[in-house]
Amino acid sequence: MIFMKQSQFKDGIFYATAGSLWWGLLGTIFFKYISSIGALEVTFHRLIWTCIILLISTFFFKKFKIFKKIISQKKKLFILFVCGILIFLNWGTWIYAISINKIIDASYGYFIFPIVNIFLGYFFLKEKLNFKRKLSIFIVIISSVYLLFNFDTFPTVGFLVAFFWSFYNLLRKKINVDTDIGLLIESLFILPIALAGCYLIYMNGYNDFNFNQTNNIILLILAGAMTVIPLFLFIKGLEKTTMATSGLIFFLTPTSQFLLGFFYYNEPFSYNKFISFILIWIAVFIYLKDLYEHN
Repeated sequence: MIFMKQSQFKDGIFYATAGSLWWGLLGTIFFKYISSIGALEVTFHRLIWTCIILLISTFFFKKFKIFKKIISQKKKLFILFVCGILIFLNWGTWIYAISINKIIDASYGYFIFPIVNIFLGYFFLKEKLNFKRKLSIFIVIISSVYLLFNFDTFPTVGFLVAFFWSFYNLLRKKINVDTDIGLLIESLFILPIALAGCYLIYMNGYNDFNFNQTNNIILLILAGAMTVIPLFLFIKGLEKTTMATSGLIFFLTPTSQFLLGFFYYNEPFSYNKFISFILIWIAVFIYLKDLYEHN
């Protein structure tokens, strides 16, 4: 039995690591590669094909009973509608950041989002804060204020990514739904907007999804797979490990994004941003240490 648990834990670490690295490395490289396509069109297609893949997976894993149960609950449906808007804005902001060479700024958002989550949990859910969690929030505030005094280097897209993603997590925490089914319902809510957006792009002649550019068709369809696969991998890892372990492993995502932005895509990294990132990494270390001590 102990051997079985250890084996499951190791499998969980593998899945969570694969999901995090997929998001951080493959996801960043992929969306950067297709950044010549308009950010809006990529975001619309990412949502459309994510929705289609999740419909297929829901049928394959026989989860339509869960789907029907959720859509019969009005409160959950409304929260998932708001979540759909937030996830759409998060995806759009991140893809836009990549297209304008702001990968490092976007990674800043994913570094601070767990700490922003702590603050939102305290403010909205009345969750208790110990000294280390208060300290990590304080350091993030100091880092943010420091950047505000150097507004030319302020990572706006990073803060938007953290804001949308943190409020998304806050709302999803208030309802108990399967991650994939929840994302499917969210996607279905936003699907008409995505379809209408693609139609308007097509009518104005700006579409890159056309049969004269079959490579673009394949790449835009793959945007759905590049979203769903790492999601399933990370959820699988979360199921087999602890929150603390998966929380630690998740930081492979923004770390990978940061390293790619700096070393591979040669994005500018000013002295002011370097100082702010040092503060953020200190806050993250304090947060992770506290996470392990309380799980």
